Amino acid sequence: MEGKYVGQAVTRIDARSKVTGQALYPGDFVMEGMLYMKLLFAGRPHARVLRVDTEKAESLPGVVAVFTSRDVPFNEYGLQYPDQPVLVGPPGDPEAARQLVGGGIGRDEVRFVGDQIAAVVAESEEIAAQAVDLIAVEYEDLPVLSDPRDSLKPDAPQLHPKYPGVSYHPELVFEGNIASRHRIRRGDVDAAFAQAAVVVESEYEIPGQEHIFLQPEAGVGYVDDEGRVTVITSGQWAHEDRHQVAHALGLEEEQVRIIYPAIGGAFGGKEDLSVHIVLALAAWKLHRPVKLVWSRTESIIGHHKRHHVFARARWAAAADGTLLAAENYVIADAGGYVYTTNKVMGNLLLTCNGPYKIPNVKTDVLGVYTNNIPGGAFRGFGAPQGNFIAEAQMNKLAEALGMDPVELRLLNVVQGDDPMPWGKPLPDDARGLVDTLIAAAKAVGWQQTEQGWQAPACAPRPGDPPTLKRGVGLALGVKNVGFSFGYQENAWAAIELRGGREIEAAVVYAASSDVGQGTRTVIRQMAAEALNLPLELVTLEPTDTGITESSGSCSASRMTFMIGNAIKGAAEAALQKWADEDRPARAEYTYLAPKTTPIDRETGYGDPNFSYGYVTVATQIAVDTLTGQLYFPKMACANDVGQAINPRLLTGQIEGGVIQGLGWATTEHFIEKDGYPLTKTLSTYLVPTIVDIPDELEAIVIENPEPHGPWGARGMGEMPLIPVAAAVQAALHHAVGLWYDAFPFTTERVLRGLKLKE
Repeated sequence: MEGKYVGQAVTRIDARSKVTGQALYPGDFVMEGMLYMKLLFAGRPHARVLRVDTEKAESLPGVVAVFTSRDVPFNEYGLQYPDQPVLVGPPGDPEAARQLVGGGIGRDEVRFVGDQIAAVVAESEEIAAQAVDLIAVEYEDLPVLSDPRDSLKPDAPQLHPKYPGVSYHPELVFEGNIASRHRIRRGDVDAAFAQAAVVVESEYEIPGQEHIFLQPEAGVGYVDDEGRVTVITSGQWAHEDRHQVAHALGLEEEQVRIIYPAIGGAFGGKEDLSVHIVLALAAWKLHRPVKLVWSRTESIIGHHKRHHVFARARWAAAADGTLLAAENYVIADAGGYVYTTNKVMGNLLLTCNGPYKIPNVKTDVLGVYTNNIPGGAFRGFGAPQGNFIAEAQMNKLAEALGMDPVELRLLNVVQGDDPMPWGKPLPDDARGLVDTLIAAAKAVGWQQTEQGWQAPACAPRPGDPPTLKRGVGLALGVKNVGFSFGYQENAWAAIELRGGREIEAAVVYAASSDVGQGTRTVIRQMAAEALNLPLELVTLEPTDTGITESSGSCSASRMTFMIGNAIKGAAEAALQKWADEDRPARAEYTYLAPKTTPIDRETGYGDPNFSYGYVTVATQIAVDTLTGQLYFPKMACANDVGQAINPRLLTGQIEGGVIQGLGWATTEHFIEKDGYPLTKTLSTYLVPTIVDIPDELEAIVIENPEPHGPWGARGMGEMPLIPVAAAVQAALHHAVGLWYDAFPFTTERVLRGLKLKE
């Protein structure tokens, strides 16, 4: 439903300050008397810390303090489960240690190279760095598990003690090295395979991915005028950050304050904590401002990655293309700690069978501890890995059946009341699945004929060398919007109307993180629309736990959907107060999304999500068979967004998501060997440049209103990335006749496959 401001390409609220360099990011803040921090990272994948000697570091002129594990009151944290020590080393207070998860056992154990051992605070960053090198640590190296499949072997060393489970995360099992387990059981898979006309079996290796946000982890900790331990930093959920900081320091949450200024990207990589607790610890102990900025290499080793996944898939279809059965077995590398593995694997479970009518399903998804850098949230949150499995299988079935891949999908895609593999239909009519599929397919040359849908011939073009082969491919995607699996999704907002006889200003309070996508601009638009006020009268207060309640995380494609509904509720209540002459009129509103349920641990049945987004990516490809180089003349992404609140920002999200997905599919190869990352600089981890992106990228916006979304909007931030890798795989196969079941599709990998084919 387009309005005066909703549906308009309003200029970003932060555009001028960012272009001119006036916007302050966490690393830009300077305070009087400020100190500087550097961290000692373990730099080894698995070891016990026997002793930390800080005497030489502390005696270096200019060093103010050195903090170790003994200085952290409650030495544990974690977004889903507190299985990670803040600083690894021998415990401090034995009584406090006994209160930790697992009784504090294993808090002296390094489990990946990015574990932190000590924090040095000094008068300058240079002195702090020198002091870090003077810290002597005695380690007892332990066996390293670098492949999750090895972690499952009966004789594998157990990387964590047996933790107590939690009722609100039933998928966390802590069995040996298994951190999480999900499954679906529907129908009789064996009987379906026995009667199938076509069965496709495959093994896939789906890589991790580094977030490479432009702004590395940084922040300033200090004690504010009200005595609150305050951290100016970047993140995706300020109130959750506050909760974890307060827990580690043994403080009440009201004694901790988190402020987000401008944030230079996140993509899920700032859901988990990085600099927050150590900055708060130092500020609390020293009562002076302390600043910490990670280098690019520290950022790469210190925060989680997209999960590296190994999968086996066996799918069956009848001769007419009707899907009969899907069987998937997935092992994901959780790395050293849980982070969000349990929830990422839940999304992978829901997406690895695609949005298709499959009467018989058997799927197992395991999140497994290793000594690699932890796996965690990354744009798509498990859906890109699940989508690759499902869409690769669909494209292979289409080939085996002699059917066009668009035809096969149209035959099997869920619509209306068709149940998904977890036993429930999607909560709307899911028209966006068909609409995006057809729109993207047409954009790269598919045509609907009397015989059905047909892909373009992809004949050589004038000037093509004989070594150049062309092809097309596509993939269809679905992903949840918002938190799920029984969590009561919520978001808070407040609006204050000021003025005399007329409203002269509207001040919006929302704890929404804006990680670069323009959320705060969209909030301002929605508030102006809901209040029917000129945009220039609406201002937005910063994300600051000192003045706001929780609006939830900027993740799960949820923020516009959730905060938009909260803004509508707050606006309605504030306008009523104004009409009643209760002025200034301030109203708060907490939006509660439709309820969801956990899925059954044995069958996977349940009602896990209240909203979904729909997307299709289609691509043309040109492959130089002499060099293995890939070129992309055109890519198209059709995204059902429900309602475009700001079409310009939305188009930017589509373009950015597709290119980020293309990087994951082609150039970004995150390599770990024996627990050590080998690609920890931008010279070895290659993100796409201008020469790697498509010549043309068509962003197709489709608007089927979401029944519960504000003005009909549905979340879309993650969707454009999700089907990219599977679409590229299909196009590559169409061009050269090979299925590449492991990626990224680097020139080396493509060329190696072509050589083997010869």
